[in-house]
Amino acid sequence: MTSLSGVRSQRKTSRPLSPGDMDYIETKTKSNLMGKLLLLASLIILAFIVINKASSFTSPSVFSRREEGVTHVLVTGGAGYIGSHAALRLLKDKYRVTIVDNLSRGNLGAVKVLQRLFPQTGRLQFVYADLGDPAAVEKIFSENAFDAVMHFAAVAYVGESTLYPLKYYHNITSNTLGVLEAMARHRVKKLIYSSTCATYGEPEKMPITEDTPQVPINPYGKAKKMAEDMILDFSKNSDMAVMILRYFNVIGSDPGGRLGEAPRPELREQGRISGACFDAARGFIPGLQVKGTDYKTSDGTCIRDYIDVTDLVDAHVKALEKAQPHKVGIYNVGTGKGRSVKEFVEACKKATGVEIKVDFLPRRPGDYAEVFSDPTKILRDLNWTARFTNLQDSLQVAWRWQKIHPHGYASY
Repeated sequence: MTSLSGVRSQRKTSRPLSPGDMDYIETKTKSNLMGKLLLLASLIILAFIVINKASSFTSPSVFSRREEGVTHVLVTGGAGYIGSHAALRLLKDKYRVTIVDNLSRGNLGAVKVLQRLFPQTGRLQFVYADLGDPAAVEKIFSENAFDAVMHFAAVAYVGESTLYPLKYYHNITSNTLGVLEAMARHRVKKLIYSSTCATYGEPEKMPITEDTPQVPINPYGKAKKMAEDMILDFSKNSDMAVMILRYFNVIGSDPGGRLGEAPRPELREQGRISGACFDAARGFIPGLQVKGTDYKTSDGTCIRDYIDVTDLVDAHVKALEKAQPHKVGIYNVGTGKGRSVKEFVEACKKATGVEIKVDFLPRRPGDYAEVFSDPTKILRDLNWTARFTNLQDSLQVAWRWQKIHPHGYASY
């Protein structure tokens, strides 16, 4: 009886479905179907992301593996004046290039120019990193298969080095040690080291040969010599191929007008004389300051050996090509001809077409009277000689870039 009454009761509560009920059920069914489709789509997207992530771990970057016939060069300081020109030349010569720079002195705009010129996969990559960070250096070397290192990265102003010597020892000497240790750990076999004539100090005899005693007189030169000494000591028990290039005063820019020199505005006072000349010609500063007119030279101003950046980069590439395991090559890179600061200023006036105002001031701390090279050894061993030796021509090439880019790479 109980079950029958339950059945009756159930029948009493049941009723035929109205059209409204049917619409409700249909809407609910569609809603459930849409939810399932959305869930399915979400799962597909998630699976796609996971697969992509997995493939990125299993398929290493082209920069992380060696390829037959391809030389991968790490260019430290490759966003800087000389480093960017070196990277341009390497890329034109079909090298694979990784630029590492912390942009404290370099320009991201220079890197962007290179990226536009060489957009192909596997040609160029830029890594923003500080060589003073050991973890960052290790990561760079562990994730890339380098065949060689061109080590340009360094602060490089004589006057500034006398004001902040510890900064120079840390940035030049300590950071070079970090790069050298990483190269040893990861068995990178070639080092082209960017050194300087400042390691010689004030030699008693001119011109300077590679055997001229190194007696630097400012922290910049001392820090570079310390770095050289570390490299030389390490190379005695290593099969690494090492080239040390001691170069003189760099001027000029890319003849194709793609790159130029663009120092930070706050460093202009410490910078190269060419930059100061151009700033004066454009009216950015009231005139040019020549520091020191009482040196024992023909006109009382310093004498320097001015090397065009295109020639300098060519020397680096030849050094890279000629570097041999277990051997160290040390070379001066200069024209072999000294020019006074007054001569330079006159050449700059002609190159710019501007009668630049010149103020003569006392000497700058740490400067030396006369420095120019004897390039005999590099001609003999590497078949290298300076080709762009007309001072006015080199300055005119640089001036063209400066006029088009009055604020450097700011517009990039």
